[in-house]
Amino acid sequence: MTDATPATTLPALPDRLSVDPRSPHHVAAIFEHDVGIRFNGKERFDVEEYCISEGWIRVPVGKTVDRKGRPLTVKIKGTVEAFLKPAPAAPAA
Repeated sequence: MTDATPATTLPALPDRLSVDPRSPHHVAAIFEHDVGIRFNGKERFDVEEYCISEGWIRVPVGKTVDRKGRPLTVKIKGTVEAFLKPAPAAPAA
């Protein structure tokens, strides 16, 4: 009898994704995994929304917020690459 470990299937990343739950481009199942964004060859950690096919990201402008408390964002165009970061390995006991 073989002991098969269940393979964790990672979801495919959508072309456009937003961290705002009110957005139509928010996919909660994706955020169960650690999503990484590489913009123009450098990894960014402050991305609010991205679109790969149109080549842009939205990032907050400092600590400025609108009257509803949401961060003001600016759209930056460039090369966008989204990826799922591998889960950290459990330390050996």
